[in-house]
Amino acid sequence: MSPLPNITRASWIMVGVLGFVWGSTFMVIEIALTGITPFWLATFRLTIAAMVMAVFWGKDGFKMGTDPDNRPRPMALIWAGAISSGVPFLLLNWGQQYVTSGFAGTSMAAVPLVVLPMAHFMVAGERLSLRAIIGVTLGFCGVALLIGKSALDSTGADLEFWGRMACLTVAFCYALNSITIRRIPPINSTALTTIMMATGAVITLPFSILAEGAPGLPPLKAFVALIFLGVVSTAAMNQLRVLVIRSAGPTFMTLVNYQVPVWSVVLGAQVLGEPLPPTLLIALGLILGGVAISQWASVKRIFVRG
Repeated sequence: MSPLPNITRASWIMVGVLGFVWGSTFMVIEIALTGITPFWLATFRLTIAAMVMAVFWGKDGFKMGTDPDNRPRPMALIWAGAISSGVPFLLLNWGQQYVTSGFAGTSMAAVPLVVLPMAHFMVAGERLSLRAIIGVTLGFCGVALLIGKSALDSTGADLEFWGRMACLTVAFCYALNSITIRRIPPINSTALTTIMMATGAVITLPFSILAEGAPGLPPLKAFVALIFLGVVSTAAMNQLRVLVIRSAGPTFMTLVNYQVPVWSVVLGAQVLGEPLPPTLLIALGLILGGVAISQWASVKRIFVRG
């Protein structure tokens, strides 16, 4: 059985870093897509991430760090890689061709709504409570307000329904992966991240070849963006994600999903000159309020007593 969640100051810092980096990733993806096709972008990102993590794992002597009497099953590790990156990357890249960015963003923000009931039944110390339900719902309302009516807009594409189903399936994959990582027996976090990234790359590779053919040589700007995505957004941030889930639990990890659209909007305005929505401050208030309510015990312990 997994140990009870241990939420510390470091947990809050790691979640903050994850939210900021993944919120800025949307801009970098736009740059990368100017010279790299969607499926190959997923494959290259995961391959680079796996290679980077393998270097660090090699410095540990490729140790798994497992309890001989409680080893993770190989299929559990492969499953974690499939639902953490391989399947979600393919579905999201395909689905976003047929849905609005607002719908895709709202779908990702729905992850906490999926994690909460799943964690209640599957993870020790993650019991469903009225406070948690109110907090998570309030945070989701804040994200919905931030994204606005674009979440409900239709693209008119023939495959829009299936594109929406793909995005919702991605949210379910991310939620299920948080539970899976938490339930995997003790293992070296670098090993776990490397295995997940490598598995994701293997899954996406045949789809890239069949759907998009041989990749071309990307221009320098797109190549630099790809390196950032592979090393920082994928390798480093997935390592951080594993550390957060293994220590603080999957419900706490969902706080990242509220931050991503906020940082995406703010950075889009500051860097790309996009207009800030007039509801930004209200939405931010709802999100922060939801976080405070759902995580009140750790907030009080760290910031009031600390």
